[in-house]
Amino acid sequence: MLGTVLLLLALAQPACPSPASVASRRAEALKKLLEVFGMEDPPAPPAHFKQPPQYMVDLFNTVANADGVTKNPDILEGNTVRSFLDKTQSKEMQFLFVLSSVAKNEKILTAELHLFRLWPRVTDGPKRHHFCQVNVYQVLEKDKLDTSGGKKLLAARLVSLQTSGWEVFAITPAVRDWTEDESSNQGLLVTVQGPGGSPLDPPPLQFASGQGHHESKKPMLVLFTDDGRRGTSLPMAGFPGGSHMPGIDLLLGRSRSTRSLDRLQPCQRHPLSVDFEEIGWSGWIISPRGYNAFHCKGSCPFPLGKNMRPTNHATVQSIINALKLSEGVSSPCCVPDKLYSINLLYFDDDENVVLKQYDDMVAGSCGCH
Repeated sequence: MLGTVLLLLALAQPACPSPASVASRRAEALKKLLEVFGMEDPPAPPAHFKQPPQYMVDLFNTVANADGVTKNPDILEGNTVRSFLDKTQSKEMQFLFVLSSVAKNEKILTAELHLFRLWPRVTDGPKRHHFCQVNVYQVLEKDKLDTSGGKKLLAARLVSLQTSGWEVFAITPAVRDWTEDESSNQGLLVTVQGPGGSPLDPPPLQFASGQGHHESKKPMLVLFTDDGRRGTSLPMAGFPGGSHMPGIDLLLGRSRSTRSLDRLQPCQRHPLSVDFEEIGWSGWIISPRGYNAFHCKGSCPFPLGKNMRPTNHATVQSIINALKLSEGVSSPCCVPDKLYSINLLYFDDDENVVLKQYDDMVAGSCGCH
């Protein structure tokens, strides 16, 4: 997969490429890079400035460092986290989330309804409750909400009336229903009752709605999914470990003699910056602004020392090559022997914010293989 990322720079060109040829190769390279990120076309940037949900920003910072490199590969459940804002824009406690951007091959692992609990209303009298019961229902038929057949209970919890803040409710079964049959998505209903299920009028507890409250407090659906791409890598595009790529040499203005000197250097890791602004993707990618993919280059001369991290096979191959014991056997190649994943936080085509983890994107170390 790293080799595919490097194709962005590895635009193998004739000695005097025409502008049309360069543009064609750039377009092809960008298309290949989009394939790495599981996309056919780049999402359109939001029409107006849009602040991503703080939850998604905090999650990104928990999972990844400033360059997007994963701190701990086991933090996320699955490899994709999608956030959706309520589409009803209503002050009532009914919510609707449009899930059209969820791919058919994505497996729904966990779905959460995030509601921001406002400070409770002040009530008079000795019977003031310290807790109330919050019920979250899947709407089955909107015109039968007063009956048991019109809704299905998904979650119920006692919530304190002494504080404000986010409440998270698990609603995975409903979302699985909606992704299997889009027409079944009639939304969610939230009700507030007394601790024993008694009616409260007016209810002392309210949640921020999509209307009349700050963007950061709007109701949100968060999905943890897996698209099945974890642990799969694309071919290295014919470049052995990225060690010798003519297009990179041309773009960096390096001469043939300089490249020969590179091959005389021992196998080691070198920087390789991927800048999303230069690519033209900064409008839809929130974080990171770019990252260092690194690449491996250098020679693997006989005898291979432990500092070159050779495999047993590479050691045998270097011996066969050095002693000319068999024709057509080359020396081992300098390639990544440890790869790290990166995380992207971005806006999709529907302006929902997505956190996605991509495996094998950063060369962590190099060795002779």
